[in-house]
Amino acid sequence: MGPLHGVRVVELSHELVTWAGKLLADLGADVVVVEPSGGSPMRAWGPFVDDEPHPERSLWWWHYNTSKRGVMTPLDDPALAVLIGGADVFLVAEPVAALTAAGLDWEVLSRTHPGLVMTSVRPFGRHSARDHEPCTDLTILAQGGPVWACGYDDHTLPPVRGGGNQGFHTASHFAAMTTLVALLHRDRTGQGQLIDVSAHAAANVTTEVSTYGYLATGYEIVRQTGRHAGPALSLPTQFECADGRHVNAGLVPRKGADFAAMLAWLDGLGLRDQFPLSGLLEVGTAWGIVPVSDIMNDALTQEVYAAAREAQQFVASRLGAYDYFISAQRHGLTAGIVYSPEEVFDDPHFRARGWPTAVEHPELDRTVTYPGQPYRFTETPWAISRRAPLLGEHQSLLTTGWD
Repeated sequence: MGPLHGVRVVELSHELVTWAGKLLADLGADVVVVEPSGGSPMRAWGPFVDDEPHPERSLWWWHYNTSKRGVMTPLDDPALAVLIGGADVFLVAEPVAALTAAGLDWEVLSRTHPGLVMTSVRPFGRHSARDHEPCTDLTILAQGGPVWACGYDDHTLPPVRGGGNQGFHTASHFAAMTTLVALLHRDRTGQGQLIDVSAHAAANVTTEVSTYGYLATGYEIVRQTGRHAGPALSLPTQFECADGRHVNAGLVPRKGADFAAMLAWLDGLGLRDQFPLSGLLEVGTAWGIVPVSDIMNDALTQEVYAAAREAQQFVASRLGAYDYFISAQRHGLTAGIVYSPEEVFDDPHFRARGWPTAVEHPELDRTVTYPGQPYRFTETPWAISRRAPLLGEHQSLLTTGWD
């Protein structure tokens, strides 16, 4: 009974839109994922439960298809067209030619179902001359731009692809957001519309100043370890702690209250007298917000700014990573700990927010812990209502229709 309860979505199973379908489903939409005969290729993607390859044990399939129902049928099945006719949203990533051949493209559907929102995600958009090119999460991130901005201070090392299917997710986020806007428009006007998402364009507009900076000024950004890429290397933010683990120190203090908080942090740890640059931090306590131009051009500001960063590294060298993480936040200073995936599930903060989510798998007679809500809003509750569908588990939908 989430905020999208009552919204009906038909999703043609594809890696470019599967996250968008999950976002809608976990918010309460009734999403029916349509697999080809024999099942979606994603069921063969590992890792697998207990390392046992099987179409019903793919953790990839499980994660991306929570709260959905599922059927198997070819695109030209007349029953699929009927199911789409009763839907509010048709979510696809198939080529235009394949949809047209099956009688399921926008030109047909918009005439027979004028209130339908059809959301299409393709590598370069529906009618791009490059639509025939192979597309993976890596090619989206590399050709779209994010990979150029990700890596290390040591530029003899190649760029780094962000993990977690960020290319697919970025495209799906644009698909989900624009679908919701189109539904609002449809509810006001009665008119559906076609949404055309280019995965590469979506990736490109998330590169912050990387693309626009080059187009406007001609400069190329440089990769930096654990921090935003920029036109020049900035001070490090990622530090090794006393226990050999790492933290990201985040933003350096830029106003007087922040410098005062850092001094209070050093005092609380009994380290102020041991830190040789405490006097520079004291200078910063009298400031308002420090303009970026001063950080770039004023010698004293640069010294105080650098002293704050050195203070963060100084504390990190004396605390374990988790103690640094908690202690910094208690003083109102930004900090993040570098976790392994397993450690995230055990973090007290995430547990207190209910992020680890238990999902029943009766077919295996077990409960499995999933990554939970990606956000927590008061008025729009999120929940995994069921595990991913088994092969053809809800096949009766093709004969009985929506229920």
